[in-house]
Amino acid sequence: MRVGFYGKAFGPDYNKLMRDIVRLLKEASVDIVIYEPFWNDIKSCLDENYEFELFNNHDEIRNNIDMLFSFGGDGTILDSVPLIRDSGIPALGINTGTLGFLASVSPQYSSDAVKNIISGNYMTEQRSLIQIKDDDNVFNGINYALNEISICRKDNGSLIVVEVYIDNMLLNTYWADGIIIATPTGSTAYSMSVGGPIMTPNADSFLITPIAAHNLSVRPVVIPDKSVVKVKVNGRNDKFALGLDSRIITADKSFAIEIRKTDFTFNMIKMPDMNFFETIRKKLLWGNDLRN
Repeated sequence: MRVGFYGKAFGPDYNKLMRDIVRLLKEASVDIVIYEPFWNDIKSCLDENYEFELFNNHDEIRNNIDMLFSFGGDGTILDSVPLIRDSGIPALGINTGTLGFLASVSPQYSSDAVKNIISGNYMTEQRSLIQIKDDDNVFNGINYALNEISICRKDNGSLIVVEVYIDNMLLNTYWADGIIIATPTGSTAYSMSVGGPIMTPNADSFLITPIAAHNLSVRPVVIPDKSVVKVKVNGRNDKFALGLDSRIITADKSFAIEIRKTDFTFNMIKMPDMNFFETIRKKLLWGNDLRN
């Protein structure tokens, strides 16, 4: 087995966690391939007697690893999408960040998770991705997102006018700070923070959520994920912000926006004792009445 390590720099509190994970994998004769910028952050805490391979890009792992361990929060998982791309390499999120809907393995359970991986006691969950038509290659061939595509006003300009069409039928014209087109995975991210509903990861749907709509009767809308969404942006400003997860560009109003589901998925490794409803109960503190 060959496992890739990807992550962001973390504090000394997690040094022991990293050493324990490496030790368990090496004792099981698992090869470890580490993202070179991450290696520069963690090498001082690892045993010098261990040998590691390094990688820097998608091509170097596409047919070279069996799975990827992501060390960080949900943002680190999102940043791994351009590395994994359409290779089908499954990812395990070990949460050394904050909330962690995607990076769902807490540090105290990381050793148990690694033991499950070694013994083959885990499942893989397929997550939908959403893509934007990109004939001009402004996203350098990575024109898809795991969480959402966002269309927002630029800087502190006036609100934008967004016409949304579903399968060439007008849904609505939004006067707002912007809109979010989210996957089920993204329903617990940006969309949730502006009042969107939560969808289970296996829902065959997308979610259109307005951001600070001028009309108070406007509400989020759930649509089938086989739909094609077209968006036209108007307003006083010529530019707007177009985001695919954390990757954001400035686009002109003439930019043609066409959004649909990708024909490949992002595969998340899931432990046997994990389920989505338990995760949201814990992360959102449901059932914990702090007034008592």
